[in-house]
Amino acid sequence: MNIELKPIGIIHSRYKDKKGAPRQGRLSDNLAVIELFDEYVPGLKGVETLTNLFVLYWGDRSDRNVLQSTTPFSTEQIGVFSSRSPNRPNPIALCIVDLVSVDGNKLTVRGLDALDGSLLLDIKAYSSSLDCIPSARIGWQNPKGGNHGYA
Repeated sequence: MNIELKPIGIIHSRYKDKKGAPRQGRLSDNLAVIELFDEYVPGLKGVETLTNLFVLYWGDRSDRNVLQSTTPFSTEQIGVFSSRSPNRPNPIALCIVDLVSVDGNKLTVRGLDALDGSLLLDIKAYSSSLDCIPSARIGWQNPKGGNHGYA
């Protein structure tokens, strides 16, 4: 089975390689620019009314052969599907960003960890009433409860 993804734009960021990128986008105040290709600009109608967005992009410089990795919180390996590692079979990356401004086909955002030149796959509206789950936790990260960090 084949799946075809069509990029809808490109991301411009200060991160030129993985070493320069933050562990999680939300841990950075750096700005990035999401540039939509012209044919997708009509899809931005109303985006200026949003404060936050889900940004999905292709992690083209990720290792697609990795199924287990360590996290910043442990030396023990865990499966990539129970982590937020960028290395995974299908390196679809997801960030929740603050929308700073909109100028035509360009969105300036804060909190994006994408490397410069990453291809944009999708943008979705973030809703705190639908997308926030305060009781969510990562058990291997804090077995006594709560989720006080980022995977």
